[in-house]
Amino acid sequence: MTDKTLTPGDFRQPYPARRAVLIGASATTLAALAPLQGATTHQGKTTADAKPLPGFEYRQIKTRGGLTINVATRGKGAPLLLLHGYPQNHRMWHTVAPVLAEKFAVVCPDLRGYGDSSKPEGAPDHSNYSKRALAVDMIEVMAALGHHQFMVAGHDRGARVGYRLALDHPEVVQRLALLDIVSTRAVYEEGGLAMATRYFHWYFLIQPRPFPERLIGGDPAFYLSYVLAEGPMFSEYLRTFATPEGIHASCEDYRAGFAVDLPNDRIDVSAGRKITCPTLILWASKGAVGEVFQPLRTWRDLVESPTGEAIDSGHFIPEENPAETLRAFTAFFRA
Repeated sequence: MTDKTLTPGDFRQPYPARRAVLIGASATTLAALAPLQGATTHQGKTTADAKPLPGFEYRQIKTRGGLTINVATRGKGAPLLLLHGYPQNHRMWHTVAPVLAEKFAVVCPDLRGYGDSSKPEGAPDHSNYSKRALAVDMIEVMAALGHHQFMVAGHDRGARVGYRLALDHPEVVQRLALLDIVSTRAVYEEGGLAMATRYFHWYFLIQPRPFPERLIGGDPAFYLSYVLAEGPMFSEYLRTFATPEGIHASCEDYRAGFAVDLPNDRIDVSAGRKITCPTLILWASKGAVGEVFQPLRTWRDLVESPTGEAIDSGHFIPEENPAETLRAFTAFFRA
């Protein structure tokens, strides 16, 4: 892998700017966006100004460690866990989740540190924000809902939780879809200058507290608009991100990525441990992952038999191209 030629524009955004218009959305998908009456809450409430996923039931699930995970559920059938990325929350699935819920029992949680879930203080070694710890949260959430085996789709940071789930708990994950990532080890060890410039936040957020927290906290709306384009859920992302606890938690996520997740990946690669369940790799045709890596080849470091394709999109695939996301998910998860 060699570094691509860089232009000044490459230093502007970590991901290509997301278009605010939903690209290629089908009539069914767009209909699913219409507000529905009767969304309920159980075992706690979302905040008064929170925007629920249409038709989803909300509940707050307590983990054995005393954390609260905010979860939206809808549908019947095979359980499908959808995990969001940075710096978002479960509402990034707002376009595709209602449609998937017609075929699957869809579970959309806010990961620890994001959305309306608990945002604990980071541990000195950052281990309480490792993907291994977040994966255990998801095992407990799904068990509380009666799901002891399930399928997983994750985007961005959620995909990192997803592949750690499949590596650590192979008896639980039946099928796995990873959206627009390569392994943490591959980013740091093989990404080179191209990834360092496009993914500047990977290096910024791992700096010791309070440096990134203070800089982001000075104008969180500006920061968020820099890494996300305006879209229908932007205000929801800002609401749950732009607090001292939310900003700190997101920094801890990346600190754990460097301090804990990277060594864990190296251990697995060295030991030859690989994900053996059917694994779908989707990457954005206009994103850094597809430009810098050959994703199917790169994923052979941790996946036994990766399959997949590029989607006509920037990094935020489910929001930019929900129709193609649904096509790929339906074919894969119903196989």
